[in-house]
Amino acid sequence: MKDEKSDAPLRGYAHYSGLAVQMAVIIALSTVGGLKLDGLTDLKPLFTVVCSLAGVALAMYVVIKDFTPKKNKNDKKN
Repeated sequence: MKDEKSDAPLRGYAHYSGLAVQMAVIIALSTVGGLKLDGLTDLKPLFTVVCSLAGVALAMYVVIKDFTPKKNKNDKKN
């Protein structure tokens, strides 16, 4: 049997790789959405820029949310 400590680095790499893929998908989908909206209107670069920046902000939110420690419901402030 493998030792659990030897799997720890692989779990970390898998976790951060998953975060990178999530970021890429969020940014790509928001940019494609902006391009589609620009195709429907005459405001050519507006929706692409706004949606791609919103995608970057959303991706950063997802990463920051993942890095912040989660509070346990049983922890009470005194």
